[in-house]
Amino acid sequence: MALTKITASLRNHSSYCTDANLMLKVKNMIMLFSHTLRGYGYQVSRLFDLLLEIRDQYNEILMKMWVQVFSEIFEQDNYHPILVEKAADYNTIVKLFPYKDETLEHMQYPKRFPFSMFVPQVYSQVQEYIRACLKFSDDLNLSQTEVDDMIRKSTNLLLMRTLAGCLSALIKKPSLGLLQLIQITINMNYLEDASIYLEDFITGITGSSRSGSHVARLQGKTIFKDVREEADKQICLQLNMKIDEFLELANYDWLMTSADGQASSYLVDLMTFLRSTFQAFTNLPLKLAQEACINACEHIAESLMSFLMDENIRQISNGALEQFNLDVIQCEHFANAEPVIGCEEGRLQACFADLRQLLDLAMTCDWSTYFHDYNQEVGKYLRVSPHAAITLLEKMRDADKRNVFAVLKKSEREKKKLVDTVLKQLRQLTTNGTA
Repeated sequence: MALTKITASLRNHSSYCTDANLMLKVKNMIMLFSHTLRGYGYQVSRLFDLLLEIRDQYNEILMKMWVQVFSEIFEQDNYHPILVEKAADYNTIVKLFPYKDETLEHMQYPKRFPFSMFVPQVYSQVQEYIRACLKFSDDLNLSQTEVDDMIRKSTNLLLMRTLAGCLSALIKKPSLGLLQLIQITINMNYLEDASIYLEDFITGITGSSRSGSHVARLQGKTIFKDVREEADKQICLQLNMKIDEFLELANYDWLMTSADGQASSYLVDLMTFLRSTFQAFTNLPLKLAQEACINACEHIAESLMSFLMDENIRQISNGALEQFNLDVIQCEHFANAEPVIGCEEGRLQACFADLRQLLDLAMTCDWSTYFHDYNQEVGKYLRVSPHAAITLLEKMRDADKRNVFAVLKKSEREKKKLVDTVLKQLRQLTTNGTA
C-alpha cells in the first residue's frame, strides 16, 4: 500500500517537470530507492513501470527542447550552398555530416557543397538527441535490443514530428524567397539520404545488431513526405509569383501599326530569369524540376492568353498581334531549348499550343480550314474554341473601324463582310452548344 502511494506521488509530481536534467536526477533517485527496497525483499516492479513512463515523458521534453534547437539553426542559416576555402574547413563539414562525392573531393579550392549549413548542423543535433535519449536508459537493466528499439522509435518521432514540423513552419514563412525554398528542398533530400548513417550511429552507440528482424528501422525516404509536397507547392507558387512580377511590366500598345521587330523587353527578361532559375534546380529531384518547369510554362501561356481575352482591351490591331506573336515565339524557343532535362517530348511546347493555334488562325484568316476541321479528331486549329476566336476577331474588327478611310476601299469592305460572316458562323457554333 505504501509503495503504491509513493509511486502515485512520484508519478504526479514528475508529470509537472519540464527540465530534462532534473528528470535524469529523478530517475537516478527512483533507481536508488528501488534498489534499496529490493535489497529488503520488496517487489519494485511498479517503480520500474513508472521509470518507463518517465522515460517517455523525458523524451517528450527532449523533443520540445529540440524544437528550439532546430528553429535556431533555421533562423541562422543563409540558405546558400556551403563554400569552403581550405582542407580544414572541408574536413570539418564531412566530419559533421557523412557526405561523399569523389568529384568534389578532387576539385580545387574553393569547393562548394550542394547543401547549406543547416544540413550538417541538423544531422549533428539529431546525434546529440540520440545521446541524450540514451542517458535515461543507463542502469535500467534493459537489453541491448530494447534500448536499440527505444532509441530508433524516439529518433523516428524526432524526425517525423519535431524536425518535419519545424521544416513545415519554415517553408510557410512569407519572407522566404524562391531560391531559399529550392535550397531547403535540396537540404531535405540530403537529410533523408543520411538516415542510413543514423542507423549505423544508433547501432554503434547501443551495441546491437542491425540485422535483427526486431529492429525498428528509421523511416528514410518517408520522413519528410508531407513537408516535401508542401515545399514543392510553395516552389511552384513562388515561381509563378516571380513570373507575375515580369508579366505586370507588360505594356502593349494594342493599336500599334506595326511590330517592333523583336520580342518585348519584359518577355526577354522573363525568359532570362527562367533560364537562370532552372539552372538552380540542378540539385533538385528531377521530377520536381520538370513539374516546376511545366507549371511555369502553363502559367505564362494562361497569362498571355488572358491578355488577349481581357474584356478591358477592346481593340487589337494587326501590328499589336504581330508584336504579341513575337513574344509567344520567344516562349516557344524557351520550351524548345529543354530548360529541364527529361521532360516528355513536346510537353513544354504543348503549353503554348492554344496560343499558337489562335494566333496563326487570326493572322492568316484561315477560317475555311477552321470550320472544315471543327469537331474532327485531327485538325490544324483543334485547340481554338469558338469563344476565343470570337473574342479576338471582334477586337481586331473594332481596331480596323478606327480607320475611317477603310470603307472607301473595296478590299476593306470585302474584308469586313468576311469578318461579319465568320463571326456569324462562330456564334452559331456557340449557340449549338458545341463550343
